[in-house]
Amino acid sequence: MWSAAQPVATLSGVTADSISTALLNSTQPLYLPGFAAHWPAVGAAKQSEAAVGDYLLSHYSGEPLTAFISDAQSGGRVFYNADFSGFNFKPVHAKLEQLLASPPGVAYWYVGATFVPRWFPNWLQQQQVPALAQYADDALISLWIGNQSRVAAHADLPQNLAVVVAGRRRFTLFPPEQLTNLYIGPLDASPAGRAISLVDFAKPDLSQFPKFTEAMAHAQVVELEPGDALIIPSMWWHHVEALSALNVLMNFWWRDSPAYAPSPEQALKLAMLSINALPPEQKAAWRAHFEHYVFGQGNAEHIPEHLRGLQGPITEPVARNVRAELLNKLNR
Repeated sequence: MWSAAQPVATLSGVTADSISTALLNSTQPLYLPGFAAHWPAVGAAKQSEAAVGDYLLSHYSGEPLTAFISDAQSGGRVFYNADFSGFNFKPVHAKLEQLLASPPGVAYWYVGATFVPRWFPNWLQQQQVPALAQYADDALISLWIGNQSRVAAHADLPQNLAVVVAGRRRFTLFPPEQLTNLYIGPLDASPAGRAISLVDFAKPDLSQFPKFTEAMAHAQVVELEPGDALIIPSMWWHHVEALSALNVLMNFWWRDSPAYAPSPEQALKLAMLSINALPPEQKAAWRAHFEHYVFGQGNAEHIPEHLRGLQGPITEPVARNVRAELLNKLNR
């Protein structure tokens, strides 16, 4: 199964200090070996697990973290329980030193999306990517810490730069159009707020998920060591495996769209709510409208410029007016 995947394209010689904005916004995944090899946290990780644990604690605010913990039966997979009535882990609040000590009876633990400025306030003084400074007001910078966890394939709206600080991680990536072949679960009830693939990558059941073979034919795989980085373009599906006893990942999320632009996920849900119940002929008509107004060019040249609204350049005042109109109508 895994032999069908291709390696992620490698770009050597690019570091956290030298990377360009254009490269950060690549539309294809890129593996950047040695990207953060000079970071002090990576240096500590290359010494030992104890050294990187001490380094984390030296920057830690002391405020309790939210961790997902599970027993040996989960195999480290962050997922649903057997009958999909809940999840196969439970959240706990604990201090970092307690988690690093591996609490008794806990086989797997995982701290996800820990906002760095809040929980590790001095961390960014020594682990920097200067090219991301222009996104400083909007970028979300997080640490992911744990043991051998497995995070199901999911897609994120922002651009993503993932840097392995400690341990090893394997990423399996798929282009956005492989959505159907990955058997994505519910939009509204998922383990970490993102819809995930229901396929167990460790032992895929091809009788239940036969199109997963096609997804794997388009897959790209890379394994990262401390200091390596991966650029994950917006909406690319990625399955993540932490392979070491202690793993630390730092990631940067940012969007290249205006701050006033709402999330496309909101538009998707509203479109589903509005269109899914229509008869086939009306759905086809609305498909044509979406192709014309959203995914096409719009052909607004025949409309006087001052009347174009959403069909012209979308500025903040235009966005504000449309938001107000939508809120007024949705709240009726």
